[in-house]
Amino acid sequence: MTKRHGFGQVLPGDRLFLKLSSGPVCATATVAAVKNFQNLTPEQILELKQRYNQHIGGDEQYWRSKMDCRFGFLVWLKDVQPIEPVRINKKDWRAWVVLSEKEDFGLLKAEGAVNVAEKGG
Repeated sequence: MTKRHGFGQVLPGDRLFLKLSSGPVCATATVAAVKNFQNLTPEQILELKQRYNQHIGGDEQYWRSKMDCRFGFLVWLKDVQPIEPVRINKKDWRAWVVLSEKEDFGLLKAEGAVNVAEKGG
């Protein structure tokens, strides 16, 4: 129900590292487009399901779990490239991490990227 990392921070042109849930960083991508949604109602979430589910691939349980969400964002990617898998020492449940010099998991030095996205938990 609350805003999470990534909401309002991901912009077209940002470079992302993609990480498997409980696995390594295994790809990079560039953000092609972003749509942010706020003050969502269940009716609006159903409209998002109708319009975008062919790309999201959520089942009924997924969409039921989103009915009380107030915020959301969709990200379109381009230039998705697999990379040699890199394990990082990330032990929390954050799905999005905005990289900084202080917290970059060694990835900024190698790629000059801006954001890390993790698929799943």
